[in-house]
Amino acid sequence: MSDIHTTSFRYDSACSEMDIKPHPYIIKMFDKEKEETVIWANRGDFKENMYLYLAGNNKLLTDCRLTDQDCLALYKTLENNLYVVSLDLRYNNITDEGAEHLAKLIEGTAGLHDLNLMGNDIGPDGAERIAKALQTNETLQSLRMTGNKIGNKGGMCFAQALQVNTTLEALDVGDTDMTIESVIAMATVLNQNKTLKALNVNRPILFTHQEETTVHFSRMLKVNRSLEELHLQKYDMRDFGATRLAECLMENYTLTYLDLSCNRITRDGTKELAKVLKKDTALKTLDLGFNRLEDDGAMHLADALATCNMTLETLVIVSNNIASKGLCALADSMKTNTSLTRVFIWGNKLEEPACIAFANLVETGRLDLADTDVKPYVVDGVTSLCEQNNHIRRHYYYAPSYGDDVPSWQPLGVHVPRSREITFKV
Repeated sequence: MSDIHTTSFRYDSACSEMDIKPHPYIIKMFDKEKEETVIWANRGDFKENMYLYLAGNNKLLTDCRLTDQDCLALYKTLENNLYVVSLDLRYNNITDEGAEHLAKLIEGTAGLHDLNLMGNDIGPDGAERIAKALQTNETLQSLRMTGNKIGNKGGMCFAQALQVNTTLEALDVGDTDMTIESVIAMATVLNQNKTLKALNVNRPILFTHQEETTVHFSRMLKVNRSLEELHLQKYDMRDFGATRLAECLMENYTLTYLDLSCNRITRDGTKELAKVLKKDTALKTLDLGFNRLEDDGAMHLADALATCNMTLETLVIVSNNIASKGLCALADSMKTNTSLTRVFIWGNKLEEPACIAFANLVETGRLDLADTDVKPYVVDGVTSLCEQNNHIRRHYYYAPSYGDDVPSWQPLGVHVPRSREITFKV
């Protein structure tokens, strides 16, 4: 059975075979794991697996990012390895060549469950190789390709992989320059795919205002019964698209997380989405940040929350030009609504009536400061709100290594819980 000592020995052997110097970052993380294993042993516990954190943007751990050659060494080390179950390679200098080595790793190991390749230099060819590996892999559950410019070709390859793969549960291809063909292909494939639970397809490159992509995702949600989390940021979505989504969401009882932030939804589209909340579907998180809701849109949401909804737990309406009327209505709705526990409102018009309303929610204990992005304070008898560093996707781009946010259950506190901080949230 694999352990950290066997894994470290195999890495040294791979470097000797390739006649290269072991990367100090990898050695450092292996040494930390050995120390953690000793701590577990002193407690009488046995450490069964490892999260191998090798993010290139953590200056406290390294000033030298990994390259394609390091990917080859990792492939030789981790092939058929059952100890390392999660591999975080975000923000390194990995290109298509390195992606080919990682694709071989995906094909050649049964232990790897999570792979994070966010912010590297992988292009369409590397994406094609990884996607083909997914067609034969039966263990990988989460893959994050965010920020790699895989384009339309890479997006189409991942859509093809989802036709065959039956184990991948979370796929993040946001900000990858996918175009309308690959986005529609992704939505079409999900009409049949029954295993994917979380999908991020943020910011495609669209040269149309017809909202075809939104319509296809809407139709998919009408029939899909496995998807729980969907991110559709920066789709230039307007009220027409929001209305189509709302119509189909009425018949969906599995989606719990919907991200529609950074679009152009106004009060009319919000009115239709509020009807979904009134029907009390499975939706637990709704992100409408950076749209154009204004007071009327906020009041539509408040009405649904106050009268009918009993499932929504998180609402994001940051930067929507909402003033006191809408914010006070939302605060009032929380007095009767018992399910909504997390609310994010920073970036709106925080006038004193709204500040007092949310300050009252905090004082009465209805709203915990850990579950919102504002904090009340009083100066010269005037109640105001200041911003807190609490966000719904707070640790999406980076992993905390010190401070109160470090996950206590994770050795050395160098990463976020695996999978869906796409919250994912995974």
